[in-house]
Amino acid sequence: MKKESRLRHRRIVGAMALALAAMGSATAHARQADATEAEADPWKVDVYYENDTRYRGKDKTGERVGLSKFRNTIQVEADKKLGDGWTFHGVFRGTYDGVYRLNKDQFGESAGSRSAADVRLQNTAGPAAESVGLFGPAGSNPLTSHYGATVPYGGGVGYTVVDAIQAGAGLPNLGGPGGGPGVNKFVDPNYGNLNALPASYGSGAGLRVLGDSWHSNNLGGISFAVPVRPCDVDSRGCADFGGYGDKKQSELESPEFNDRLDFLREMYVKKTFTLADGTDFFVKLGKQQVVWGRTDLFRVLDVINPVDYSRNSIYDELQDIRIPMWIAQGEWRMGGSESMQERNLSVVWNFDQFRANNLGQCGTANVALDAGCFFRGMKNLWDNGGTVANFASFVPPGTPGNLAGPWFATNFGSHQIGIRNVHLPEWSLSNTQIGAKFEGVTPNGLSFSLNALHYRSQLPSLRAINSAAVNPFTGANGNSSPFSGPAQGVPTTNLIAFDMYFPKVNLLGGSMDFQSETLGAAFRLEGAMTWGEEFANTARSELYSRNKVWRSVIGIDRPTFIPFISTSRTTLISAQLFYQHIFDHEEYNMPGGKVGMPDWKDNVIGTLLIKGFVMNDRVSPQLILARDFKARAWVASPQVEWSFTDDLKVTVGANVKGRNDDADQRWSWDDCRSCNPYAPYTTYAGQSLSPGSAGLAGLEPLGRFRAGPIGAAWKQNEIYVTVRYQF
Repeated sequence: MKKESRLRHRRIVGAMALALAAMGSATAHARQADATEAEADPWKVDVYYENDTRYRGKDKTGERVGLSKFRNTIQVEADKKLGDGWTFHGVFRGTYDGVYRLNKDQFGESAGSRSAADVRLQNTAGPAAESVGLFGPAGSNPLTSHYGATVPYGGGVGYTVVDAIQAGAGLPNLGGPGGGPGVNKFVDPNYGNLNALPASYGSGAGLRVLGDSWHSNNLGGISFAVPVRPCDVDSRGCADFGGYGDKKQSELESPEFNDRLDFLREMYVKKTFTLADGTDFFVKLGKQQVVWGRTDLFRVLDVINPVDYSRNSIYDELQDIRIPMWIAQGEWRMGGSESMQERNLSVVWNFDQFRANNLGQCGTANVALDAGCFFRGMKNLWDNGGTVANFASFVPPGTPGNLAGPWFATNFGSHQIGIRNVHLPEWSLSNTQIGAKFEGVTPNGLSFSLNALHYRSQLPSLRAINSAAVNPFTGANGNSSPFSGPAQGVPTTNLIAFDMYFPKVNLLGGSMDFQSETLGAAFRLEGAMTWGEEFANTARSELYSRNKVWRSVIGIDRPTFIPFISTSRTTLISAQLFYQHIFDHEEYNMPGGKVGMPDWKDNVIGTLLIKGFVMNDRVSPQLILARDFKARAWVASPQVEWSFTDDLKVTVGANVKGRNDDADQRWSWDDCRSCNPYAPYTTYAGQSLSPGSAGLAGLEPLGRFRAGPIGAAWKQNEIYVTVRYQF
């Protein structure tokens, strides 16, 4: 796969080189004077070094994380006139993050558990089973290991217990032929030594419980173990989820040096052509970032380039975390008219192979929404099987499950639940992305744009594969086996087994900014409607839905005198309010709780920046506040930036996060334990043989979408020092 990707990019770079060479040769003889001038014009090169060191406190487990980043960056910026009006611009960046060696117990080769005993999964049925002596007196036989309130990874109920339940329910008389042992495909623990996992599960080392860094795993919901070591140390659950998820340690340490040539932050040529009518046509071709929109942080229109959230989550400037793409831009600069001061019409063609947002590989310091850990854990479940907490309802054989619980931790086999395949779009002309933008400036100075873009979603969608998975109760696909009893032939839906896709999306939007002399402030606005985005939705049989989305941002910037900061220099106050509305949002009340879409129908996030300038602008104190109003989570980021010289700058700061006390309840959502894909075995009280969720809920896995990027990182409090030097 990587070899094919390298060949594709060689073709892209080669085609560009040939095109540029052809343009150069076609004009070389006619433009000798320009060529001579270009040769005389020297390269303009700037070189920067930056060290970013960060330290985190305790996460939700109570363990101190320690060093979370020791990133060293060299960046070279180069410009050169090429002749005939063409100019070259390049930005080249390489990094080395030493945290994987300096704090290897958290992020490197020794991260995670030392044995399966370190990974405790909730088993709420254990004490209840012991109280009725379900498996006999405690310690009398190996099955009594299921009596604990928690069990180690690999210690859930498996084939033996389920086989007894099936027999007790009268499996041979469920409408099918005579049965007998060996029908179900659950996995038994190693009853002789629970620290020695079932063979297919691999080692008990290098694991963490999903979400344990940001929420408690003792709230009654489901969770499972996730491998957290680099993929050359532990390959379980590793897959390419769109540029991350399968990286070995050296690739995590120096992420720019990959087969997509990410060390080329920018490498393009540009030229302005004067047309016969006096207007200009501007061309920019190469690897670049295309910036649409007028607001910070929130990507309403600015979606042409994907974003690398693994670098520093949402806290770096977008220009530092956008992923550059091979793009061609053409802009017709029409100038003024009777009704406009300026008019521009531009077309953007992103002809690079698709890139997704980098959400961060599980086991690294920055994993947006903790999604990379969910993906890796689910991939591991599909490939190897694993233990899922609180899954099997503790009720008498043949009795529908009790929505009030309790539940046994359960050992699944491979190809039963999880993520099967990742469908990354291959390069083709139809998979390239194209957009257009019209910009204008009115006579009174109002700047605006109208934008349209056809692109691929940079966030993944999980679509249930349903009958393609193995029914663990019967060993057949879906409900095709006679051992499905009265449900034989009932279509299997609502199953937590998925393929990952990146759907096509269309966007229409616009932006504007204007000055208010009365208020002494500048206003920035953006808005966009998208068609084609996909969201998790437990009310649908495929567990996703396609919805229209409206997003908008309003920003206000005002320089203001704040005497206690500076009496001679204004302080910048900048506020933004982001709003998102999902059309045709689905949310229903069921006996066990709410089902449908975990994403909020309407959500608002606010930010406030206060930035001062003192000591002749050598020192700049700053405070950023952000609040996710629906998730009820917040972050405060104080920082002081000190330019000791024109070449040396030191920044000291912190990120402090928090949430409301009721966040766990607000974030919990339908976890599909009660989705009933395999009736009668998975049926809860009040359900029929048809699949559909009764609404049993927990923080995992869908609570992360309600918590949002701030809430899912609320225990990642850190302090940092950044040193930047220009040579």
